[in-house]
Amino acid sequence: MVGVLAGAVETKVRPAVVIASREYLVEHPDVLVGILTTKTPRRITSSDCVLQDWQSAGLRAESWFRAYVLTMHRSELSVIGHVSERDWNRVKECVRAAFAI
Repeated sequence: MVGVLAGAVETKVRPAVVIASREYLVEHPDVLVGILTTKTPRRITSSDCVLQDWQSAGLRAESWFRAYVLTMHRSELSVIGHVSERDWNRVKECVRAAFAI
């Protein structure tokens, strides 16, 4: 799922990808999200990936997922679309690379 949330410093609204599991979403009123940015990272790391199907996800421009994870209350999010299966697989790889799991 792709949603919109306030920025890390809460200075602007920005798109994000919900990365919480179904179990987490059932058990908690908040969601875990990773941010999206239109700026190509200066140094691309294993926890960054470009979304190939950004248009079908409801985004306005080519976007990068960054495993900069935030917890937001559901009321702060608006759904704008869904990432494709191939983009979701890449997002999961980025999240795995970011966390010691």
